[in-house]
Amino acid sequence: MSENGDAEAMSEYASVDDLQSHGINVQDILKLKAAGIVTVLGVSQTTRKNLLKIKGLSEVYVDQPLTRNFPKAAADFHQAKVEKLKETATKMLPPLFQTAAEVSERRQNVIHISTGSKTADTMLGGGISTQSITEVYGEYRTGKTQLCHTLCVTTQLPEDQGGASGKVAYIDTEGTFRPDRVRDIADRFGVEPEMVLENILTARAWSSEQQCDLLVELAQRFVDDRSYKLLIVDSIMNLFRQDYSGRGELSERQQKLNQFLARLQKIAEEFNVAILMTNQASAMFAAAATVKPVGGHVLAHASATRMQLRKGRGEERIAKLQDSPDMPESEAGYKLAKG
Repeated sequence: MSENGDAEAMSEYASVDDLQSHGINVQDILKLKAAGIVTVLGVSQTTRKNLLKIKGLSEVYVDQPLTRNFPKAAADFHQAKVEKLKETATKMLPPLFQTAAEVSERRQNVIHISTGSKTADTMLGGGISTQSITEVYGEYRTGKTQLCHTLCVTTQLPEDQGGASGKVAYIDTEGTFRPDRVRDIADRFGVEPEMVLENILTARAWSSEQQCDLLVELAQRFVDDRSYKLLIVDSIMNLFRQDYSGRGELSERQQKLNQFLARLQKIAEEFNVAILMTNQASAMFAAAATVKPVGGHVLAHASATRMQLRKGRGEERIAKLQDSPDMPESEAGYKLAKG
């Protein structure tokens, strides 16, 4: 990358701590971090409306008598603070518009992480890519969690072996993460199992609210440790379906899900991380043999790459690439085994 390109990349991934040297006080920076906004780019991407919702940024700590005009004065103070944040972040970032050549140069940073299956990698154009969200859905025992465990290992391999030389973060919503399975896969690839496990950060989520909170905490970790290259959510819809039931809560569920997915997309682009989400499937009433992913249009639009896993004969499984910005629709066969 050119000298100019390096400077731009640094400013995009700069921590919100760098705002202090541009006149933003430490207390406001801490409030941004608590809300999960940990980079200068994150400030730029957050709307003024949502910045005003952050606890602390919308409160005035000054001694002045309560008068009829105080509410208006307080609102003006909040607006001015948020405007200063937005203006400062904009000045620190590269121009919003870039030439296609500059975008192409930035895309050179994208890494493809092997799935462990050569046929699936070929279908995906090299594997699961960073700066993007990949959704994998299918019925029970089609290999969704097995794929997650495999990627926990392949992500840590050198790039010339299909890896990203990076760490993995794993949000487990179903209690299916198993270190022993990771050990078996590590043996298959000839790497030290205990070292692999040390580089996997995992958390068990018990509610959709906690699932969202974990994402905020991960964003704070990623800004301090840029070696993370993969974030897995297994599975994306499990807790949302538990916490929001019936048509009466569907609208609220989709709104919360949309916010979670938007934060995932920001993390993918801010930190050059690959996002892998597994998803549950439901049978369509019109054709019982056909399954579709749950989550509706909100989830469908958020996934840049969408892949269905289904059962074949015996231990054979079939992966079908249904949507991808880079590759055509196609299928690949694979088998489930211990490693």
